[in-house]
Parts: sequence; C-alpha cells; structure tokens
Amino acid sequence: MKFESYPFEKLNNLLKEIIPNQDFKPLNLTIGEPQFNTPSFVLDALKDDVKEFNKYPKTRGEAYLREAILSYNKKRFDVDLTDAQIVPTFGTREALFNFPQYLLHDKKNAHMVFPNPFYQIYEGAAIASRAKVSYLELKSANNFLPEIDKKMLKSADLVILNSPNNPTGSVLELEDLKAWVRLALEYDFVLVNDECYIDIYADVPIPSILNASLEVGNGEFKNVIALNSLSKRSSAPGLRSGFLAGDKTILEGYMEYRTYVGCASPLPLQRAASKAWEDMEHVGIYREKYRQNMQLAKEMLGVDVAQATFYVWLDVDDDLAFAKEAYERYNIKVLPGSFLGRDGVGRGYVRLALVYEPNITQEALARVQELLKR
Repeated sequence: MKFESYPFEKLNNLLKEIIPNQDFKPLNLTIGEPQFNTPSFVLDALKDDVKEFNKYPKTRGEAYLREAILSYNKKRFDVDLTDAQIVPTFGTREALFNFPQYLLHDKKNAHMVFPNPFYQIYEGAAIASRAKVSYLELKSANNFLPEIDKKMLKSADLVILNSPNNPTGSVLELEDLKAWVRLALEYDFVLVNDECYIDIYADVPIPSILNASLEVGNGEFKNVIALNSLSKRSSAPGLRSGFLAGDKTILEGYMEYRTYVGCASPLPLQRAASKAWEDMEHVGIYREKYRQNMQLAKEMLGVDVAQATFYVWLDVDDDLAFAKEAYERYNIKVLPGSFLGRDGVGRGYVRLALVYEPNITQEALARVQELLKR
C-alpha cells in the first residue's frame, strides 16, 4: 500500500529551509488540537482508577462507558439508542480507518464517496480497502456543501459526510441530512457522518445524522452511522474516546471484527471518558472560547466565519506562498488548503485552527492580518 504523505509532513517539507523571524513567539494554527486544559473532574477520574491498568479491557467497553455514551446521545440529541446500537472506539481516527476496511472487504469493485477537501484518514481507508474514490467537491460556488450526484451514488458502497466540516466549517442543515438518509436507503449504501465537531457550534445546536434518520422514519437507523469523539468537545484528544452509533446490524458485525483489531481502551481511560461523556457543562465553557475566537477572526480578518468548528478557511490566492511567508515573517504556521484536497480543490486557501485562549488567538490573528495587508 502506498499512502499520501500527511498534510503536516508536507508542511514540514515546505518550511524546512525557512528560518522564522525570532522577533515573534512561535504559534501553530495548523492542527485541530485544543490547547485548553482537560477538565479536572476527568483527570481526577483517571487518577482514581489508575489501579485498573492491571486488567485487560473488553473490546465492547465497560458498562459505565456504554451507559455514558447512551446518556450523551439522549441529552444532546434526544435520541434513545439501545446498547446494540453503539460501539465505543479508541478515538475516531482508528474507526474511520478500519470501519471501511471491515465494511468493504467482501465488496467487488468497492466504491467510497467523501468530501474534497477532507480529513486524510478517509483517503487512507480507501487505499487500504482497495476502493474506488469519488469526491464531493466543496467549493465557494456551492457554499462548501456536498452536492448530490445520483449517478455517482448508484454504485456507492460507503459515503462519508463530515458535518460540521473539517476544513471548511460548513454545516449541513437537517433537511440536507434527511435527503442524504433517503438516498442511503434508496441506493442501499452505508452513510457515515463524521460528527467530531458537532458540539463546537456558535449559537444553535447542530442536529446529528441520527436525528435526520428518525425524521424520515428510519427508526432502526438502517444504513446510517454517526461517529463522534471527545477530543474536541472535552479538550481531551489524548483520552482517545469515540463511538459509532446507528445501524445495529452493521455494528454487530463490526464489533466482532474489532475483537481482532486489539484497540480496546484501557480501563482508567474508559472511566475518565465516561465522566466526560456524561457532563455537558464543561463543553459550554470551551464552546464560548471558540465562539470568541471566531468572532475575533470575523472582526480582524473581515471574513464570514463558520457557524461550527474552530476553523477559518481563509482565501489567500496562493496558499503555499502564504504559508511560507507567514512562517518566515511572523513565525506562525498555517496549513495550505492544497494539502487537504485533491485535483486542485483547496488550492488558494489556508486553514487556521483557532484552538488557543482568545488572547493568544488575537495575537496570532494580528500576524495573519498584517500578512493579508502586504
């Protein structure tokens, strides 16, 4: 298998000969890694259960973690799930990589569809699955939303949506999600929505693909899977806690597959994760910080910011030149959009991850603002 270099590796190669301006403190806006402290109650739960490292964890996850995930879905989306309709995962990156391999293993001429630009693990999963790929191109002309192409979908086995979207910040409305669920039923493909940013919204809570499924009368979530993670909502990317939820028939087989994968979460991590999934208050604290950061971007850069995620998809004309100049002149790293897309999609944009405290974000945006004036 031959994989494309990861965007951050490409950026390192792009900048390796550049000496950054040491008059400025280094700042990194490239990676979507929250820079806020993980809640103390989560860390306390981890410490209190550290003795459990002497036990093997179950692939299915402990009952308390599963119950916390079910509780989260009820409180956040008002969706009642059964235990058979969830699979706890070791974060979501591993699931996004291995779920397609499980699903497509026995498919002849497997066909995956996902947005472009995209989170690169989708492409890696397609390569590992030997799947043909078709892109849902996200451009300014379509407001960075995936357009339905029924001819493409007729042969699709797996469609991955990503709403709220990384890197553009675009959000599919409930009616849009409902249309995609109907298509999944009509053309019999599996529809996954990567919802890792669904709790990072500015004002109005964003619905899940599970809500859309219920709205169209698909109460068993046939062909529908939601995927979510603690990393962004709880400022806990190192905790590695995520889940898949939806079609129990698909998830039953996937759970059996996972017993061979060997990626069960250690018990102390499960205990801490369960506390984070159960609690909604701490998420609002982080959400307010992100809201402030996005407002700063709107005021300082004069851009229309997304209603969700913590990303600014900034139009800069030449993304590679902009990234190099930002690093050389202002010691700040931004991610070229062309590293996140294929076939020229994403070129001319940079992604800014506004993951710092607002005062640091303001300093970073001031440097970007100066660069835009040049």
